[in-house]
Amino acid sequence: MRNVTHLKLYEKAIIKGFTDEVLSVKLMEMGCLPGTEVSLELVAPWGGPVAIEVSGYQLSLRRTEASSILIEG
Repeated sequence: MRNVTHLKLYEKAIIKGFTDEVLSVKLMEMGCLPGTEVSLELVAPWGGPVAIEVSGYQLSLRRTEASSILIEG
């Protein structure tokens, strides 16, 4: 299954779930709920953080955190 880091810039997908149970609680508190549309907005060079748009705002995440968000589409 694909995760958010597999998206191309500005590509949209639907959040299906998470791979990290502990981190999933924090991500859901920030608006990353299953069934919500997400898009990849910015990618920092050299393995830096990424910015996603979810629930109407941009959220900056480490790549390891973003890779725990499973997507469909």
